[in-house]
Amino acid sequence: MLRSFNRRDFLRLGTLAAAAPIFDVKLPRGLDFRLLNSPTSQKYLIETMPGGVALFDYNNDGLLDIFLVNGGRVTSPMRLPEKFDRANPRYWNRLYRQNKDGSFADVTEAAGLSSAGSGNYGMGVAVGDYDNDGYPDLFVTSYGKNILYHNNGNGTFTDVTAKAGVAGGGWSVSAGFFDFNNDGHLDLFVTRYMEWDTKHSKTCGGAWQTYCPPGEFPPTTNLLYRNRGDSTFEDVSQKSGIVAKKGRALGVAFADYDDDGFTDIFVANDGMQQFLFHNNGNGTFTECALESGAALSADGKPLSGMGTVFQDYDNDGKPDIIVTELPREIYGVYHNDGEGSFSNQSLEVGLGALSAGSSGWGAGLEDLDNDGWKDLFVAQSHVLDNVEAIDHSLHYLETPLLALNHAGRFERAESGITIPVAGRGLAFGDLNNDGWMDTVMTVLGGHPIVLMNRGGNRHWLTISLRGTRSNRDGLGARVRVNGQTRFATTAGSYLSANDKRLHFGLGDSEIATVDVAWPSGARQMLKDVRANQFLEIRELDHL
Repeated sequence: MLRSFNRRDFLRLGTLAAAAPIFDVKLPRGLDFRLLNSPTSQKYLIETMPGGVALFDYNNDGLLDIFLVNGGRVTSPMRLPEKFDRANPRYWNRLYRQNKDGSFADVTEAAGLSSAGSGNYGMGVAVGDYDNDGYPDLFVTSYGKNILYHNNGNGTFTDVTAKAGVAGGGWSVSAGFFDFNNDGHLDLFVTRYMEWDTKHSKTCGGAWQTYCPPGEFPPTTNLLYRNRGDSTFEDVSQKSGIVAKKGRALGVAFADYDDDGFTDIFVANDGMQQFLFHNNGNGTFTECALESGAALSADGKPLSGMGTVFQDYDNDGKPDIIVTELPREIYGVYHNDGEGSFSNQSLEVGLGALSAGSSGWGAGLEDLDNDGWKDLFVAQSHVLDNVEAIDHSLHYLETPLLALNHAGRFERAESGITIPVAGRGLAFGDLNNDGWMDTVMTVLGGHPIVLMNRGGNRHWLTISLRGTRSNRDGLGARVRVNGQTRFATTAGSYLSANDKRLHFGLGDSEIATVDVAWPSGARQMLKDVRANQFLEIRELDHL
């Protein structure tokens, strides 16, 4: 059975992590959330899949707040119509406002976020300012219907799902805001896992009674919504070409991989080939992962893709793809070779030995030691909660993977967590505004784990984009700083949303040169930028 963690466990975690080079393990005061996934003997697949976390500043006070998605109550067996007891406060999603002293206050009810819908089992969260009013909005995915919450700018949110037309349906998982047509309004992409419901669920594994692999259920289509610019969305899944490919989608990430000025979509599929949707620049997409080299393992096998990140790990200026997987598949690393092609570099970058026995979920490429190279951090845990009885060489609970990037090759480092957990969602941001990246990981059946970066002497620069012709937060911009490249996005990982600010480690450099390519096509260059500051760059109208 899954072990739950209390405050005493977290104090022990912090003690054991005393020698950790990067993080301190924290359970900040007031952050009392527990991710209730309600595992049953029926082995309903939804039980092992939640839940997401978002780091975002909902009230614009300069401090990152935390939104956590809960699962719901699952009965054994479930009866129709499906109800998950989401009106019960135990199963609410939760919003925690960060206080100036680093503690958190539960503002869920006051913010209008307590109603998750009784027919919904929670999954993930996306963050984006879809109406360009300067306040980040929330999109929450579910098995059931999805919810779009508009940020009213006064500390409250309003459910505008029906008006916006983005309820969807079925089993939605990860989601992300991005501007696929460069019109200055954020659009929305939603992954869906499979055609499944509790009535047609089944168990696998014979006497072992396990969760079934994804191939036991039919694939389904993803969703793409175009922002009309009037606070409503048009479902363009069909006419954009997205529905031409059915999959078993979990993670999603965005980047302009071929530098044509339009944002492309990578989708991590479970138990099959991965999807790379090339943006044709005319409102349509072409799925091209197989011909691009980003669909399969190095030996041509399908992958159990779960989480993903779409950023440049080797500082060559081109966004690469990393996909987390099940044990013995090793995490996929697709190096962007240019001219629209990728090559599998998992072994070459050192991830073979680091990931061969692990199951990965949320993931991020962030410069955690500020040396100018993006490091890899992955939430880990097997899908099957009884896997150790089936295969003694595998483990259900795992510690996260922290792999520091040494000039394009990853080497294991201590994360600070020594007690294995069932990690799922993972989001990154600078929680205490000290210039060093922190992370929050969700844990099935337990409290979220907050990892605070211990910092050091190296320099850094954190950039906020302020679009004028582009969308207000500049999502989709390509930003280059001292030989490093980041693609502006809040999406990626698994079920989760990262801080919109772009963080760059500068190593020993005390000044930086910043080059911004905006989604509008405008370019801006800033020279002799002072290190160790939070810098806002406003898009110039006349460029």
